[in-house]
Amino acid sequence: MLGPQISLQVPGYRQERVEKGLKLFAQLINNKVFLLSFIRTLESQRSFSMRDRGNVASLIMTVLQSKLEYATDVLKQLLADLIDKNLESKNHPKLLLRRTESVAEKMLTNWFTFLLYKFLKECAGEPLFSLFCAIKQQMEKGPIDAITGEARYSLSEDKLIRQQIEYKTLVLSCVSPDNANSPEVPVKILNCDTITQVKEKILDAIFKNVPCSHRPKAADMDLEWRQGSGARMILQDEDITTKIENDWKRLNTVAHYQVPDGSVVALVSKQVTAYNAVNNSTVSRTSASKYENMIRYTGSPDSLRSRTPMITPDLESGVKLWHLVKNHEHGDQKEGDRGSKMVSEIYLTRLLATKGTLQKFVDDLFETIFSTAHRGSALPLAIKYMFDFLDEQADKHGIHDPHVRHTWKSNCLPLRFWVNMIKNPQFVFDIHKNSITDACLSVVAQTFMDSCSTSEHRLGKDSPSNKLLYAKDIPSYKNWVERYYSDIGKMPAISDQDMNAYLAEQSRMHMNEFNTMSALSEIFSYVGKYSEEILGPLDHDDQCGKQKLAYKLEQVITLMSLDS
Repeated sequence: MLGPQISLQVPGYRQERVEKGLKLFAQLINNKVFLLSFIRTLESQRSFSMRDRGNVASLIMTVLQSKLEYATDVLKQLLADLIDKNLESKNHPKLLLRRTESVAEKMLTNWFTFLLYKFLKECAGEPLFSLFCAIKQQMEKGPIDAITGEARYSLSEDKLIRQQIEYKTLVLSCVSPDNANSPEVPVKILNCDTITQVKEKILDAIFKNVPCSHRPKAADMDLEWRQGSGARMILQDEDITTKIENDWKRLNTVAHYQVPDGSVVALVSKQVTAYNAVNNSTVSRTSASKYENMIRYTGSPDSLRSRTPMITPDLESGVKLWHLVKNHEHGDQKEGDRGSKMVSEIYLTRLLATKGTLQKFVDDLFETIFSTAHRGSALPLAIKYMFDFLDEQADKHGIHDPHVRHTWKSNCLPLRFWVNMIKNPQFVFDIHKNSITDACLSVVAQTFMDSCSTSEHRLGKDSPSNKLLYAKDIPSYKNWVERYYSDIGKMPAISDQDMNAYLAEQSRMHMNEFNTMSALSEIFSYVGKYSEEILGPLDHDDQCGKQKLAYKLEQVITLMSLDS
């Protein structure tokens, strides 16, 4: 998240010069006059993209992680400049910190990420993880379409299966892949689950206390059905028994194989057997392993496409895959093919029922985030310190509108840091987030954002369902936010001495976690790209001239040069 973890890749004979150059460059980065000039020059270049801004901000925070007192001083100056610029340009004050379009805004995100880590680990992490688990469990109680990602239970109207799906809950007895002699593990599944979905549920049950990255992958395992008298059968999403009708190929389910309740199954390492070889020669190239890889990764934590269909059709053969509901985005379709869609009122009731099941977990998370003292955990000093800084800036500019001050704080912390954590718990925990869970977390995150807004919550018949779902809760949540900001404002100001001691302690906590030489090398790549533009202001500014900053940077450039 905050900088690369690679060692410097330079030939041995140059290593000493490069390391010397980077140490000199580190001294410049630790000079406030140089660093501010460097950042301002980069931001004034038209080719310095949004991605570059975020990258430079993260790399600078990585390099300065051991000197958070200095990093905080630089950040405050950059934020003060940003506020001046925002107000001079006649933008509405509420737009301040709304996006991440500057190095300062991304540095602020990373600053909170460093300083709220302990609070997240010891306090807010638990209700966030509980919410994730509750959503996952609730979604898996009903059918989930392996291809569209739609589910019977959902907070998101976009991801709701609207057709009536008949299904039964079964309990399978699963033999552990690690120890065949250990007791069989009972696992609840649905008879409409695909084989991959069953494998995922079994892995969740057997390895429930194992981080996701250390578990076997469903794609590497076969599901073996152990029938009476020693008979064993490998079950797959696609095989020679798969049904194809009018170019639609339906993935195999537990019901397709007629597996009864109480059956014994085992996960075994995937192997090429005579059975598999026949399948592979008979079935199209859309093999089970290809399907499993796609279902695992197109909805993976890092995917930006996690709300798109999980599987694409087999374009080579023209055959379209389906599971529970046919996805008609591909090819021509008649309205009659869609099945009987339930009217809005009916599925809004189902959304509300799911919301009710998850209510306690959403409330717990919001209450934890918007409490100044929660279960013995004190408010992190960073929050009080930054909110006071914003109030000082508002006073300085004569901004007394409470809505503007409220919005600055919301843009600064809840909407910048917490929304990202709610939408992406995989940034915090070693988990796999599938597309239906992602869609539900997005609804919770939107509710969280609405709770931080000062604008009136107007609803009508055309309002999106996620706004209607939490319409009765948002006024209470808004009160929590207002009380939280008010309580923080009433707390005694933090002295510079206390804040600096806190920042020094936070720096020590993560002292050797980042490769600062590598981060310095990446920052220096921008010097190579914009050397003339960076040297110009250093030559002409009096403060820079007194400290010979241009000369010092030229020394670094010479040491780092490939020709030297």
